[in-house]
Amino acid sequence: MLFVPLAACSSFIFQPTKQHVLKRDLAEQRLQIKIEDVYFKSQDGTKLHGWLLPNQVGQTKGTILFLHGNGENISTHIRLVWWLPRSGYNVFMPDYRGYGTSEGEPTLERVHEDIQAAMGWLFAQKDIALHNVILYGQSLGGALATTSLVDSPFRGRFKGLVVEGSFTRYRQVAQEALGKFWLTWLFQWPLSFTVRDDYSPIEAIPLISPIPLLLVHGDADPVVEMHHSQLLFSAAKQPKALWVIHGAGHAVFWTPDLRQRLLDYFDKVLKIK
Repeated sequence: MLFVPLAACSSFIFQPTKQHVLKRDLAEQRLQIKIEDVYFKSQDGTKLHGWLLPNQVGQTKGTILFLHGNGENISTHIRLVWWLPRSGYNVFMPDYRGYGTSEGEPTLERVHEDIQAAMGWLFAQKDIALHNVILYGQSLGGALATTSLVDSPFRGRFKGLVVEGSFTRYRQVAQEALGKFWLTWLFQWPLSFTVRDDYSPIEAIPLISPIPLLLVHGDADPVVEMHHSQLLFSAAKQPKALWVIHGAGHAVFWTPDLRQRLLDYFDKVLKIK
């Protein structure tokens, strides 16, 4: 779930858990993939952790830097990307500060620094295919991916940006979430103004061009309403695409046909024949 309306205003954005629900060894066993622990430091010295899922088949097509949503940690979000290493891709999924075994407490400024540090770690690796790298963010991760990429010193090294189930503005999506619960319905406007509205993806997304942009949203998303992706698409510049997935909820790529559609898009963007 993206937001808990009765929580303090900071938890409208970040809802981390420290405990790994699925331990690395058990995740490897259940998913039948290899998982490597990655440790790196953010700009202020905060120690961060992530998982690297190496390609499991043949020649590596590329590498996906995956930014997860606002709840839990990588041990649960791995369910969204575990299949990519079995389709020819490395996946690097960092935990922001305060999530999982990453140290610190999350704030928007510091999490953006964590993402830059993750990019820096990734592009410093010599044994990973780095010529075909795509940034992929889901939910909050999509918002963070958009705003992190615009001014990043690494932006020229990304071949594409995928934003799934994300939103236009933090304050707007908070107000909508508050309006869905009878206890907070009357207070949705004043409470939403306790949520910061800087780092808004709607302001950043026109600046992503010429990096190819793919927006994906389920039309049955109960967490973030589909109109957010439609507004982001309208604000973005070419090259861009919007996929509205009929009947899909907050996470989209569960079925083989949808996963293949995404893989075909990767092939197109990366010019893989």
